[in-house]
Amino acid sequence: MKNMKGRMVRKLKTISKYPPSLFQHKNHTSLPHDEDGIKEHEPSYPNMIKEEDKVMITSSCSSKVGEEEEEEEEEEEEEEKECVVLYSTSLRGIRKTFEDCNAIRFLLGSFRVAYRERDVSMDLAYREELWRMVGGRVVPPRLFIRGRCIGGADEVVGLHEKGMLITLLQGIPLSPSSCPCRGCAGMGFLLCCKCNGSRRLIINNININAAWTRCPDCNENGLIKCSLCT
Repeated sequence: MKNMKGRMVRKLKTISKYPPSLFQHKNHTSLPHDEDGIKEHEPSYPNMIKEEDKVMITSSCSSKVGEEEEEEEEEEEEEEKECVVLYSTSLRGIRKTFEDCNAIRFLLGSFRVAYRERDVSMDLAYREELWRMVGGRVVPPRLFIRGRCIGGADEVVGLHEKGMLITLLQGIPLSPSSCPCRGCAGMGFLLCCKCNGSRRLIINNININAAWTRCPDCNENGLIKCSLCT
């Protein structure tokens, strides 16, 4: 026992001779202390997406949406160049205008060609479109065949009497059926299902001091285009 104690004492003496700096790790760094002696280290996470990247992403998305809309418009224009479009009105306030629309509609129906009728009284966008295509304010009806303006009732009836209207309609696909559209009964429009034709939407559910906003889906008459025939 005495020998063991002596060995332990000698080892402790030899250890005490070495400086404490030898037992410190080379890569050891002391932690900074604040005024209280202890400093809390909060982990810092870098931003996953920078503001510049967000701007680039939003701009690329908006550009893609704009390109898709332009492609859809170009496709619609190309389709209109290969079809017949009749700008008419369903209002009966002016008898001559109403009868002229019926005359062109009757001729197209007699040839059984497929055509698109756009009622300017149901949607002001059709009226603006007609004025833009003609280059001025005109009164319906106006007939377009393959993107070319043929004219009103007098011009169309005159071409039919000369036998030239059927020549212009050659190559136009025939109407698959004489029955009206099942979705809109041939009207081309439906009542807006979001606002029920009121053109207004309530922002909150509070009845008192409720705020209203314009319905973005329907036109000025509270109507939406039929997706089956337009």
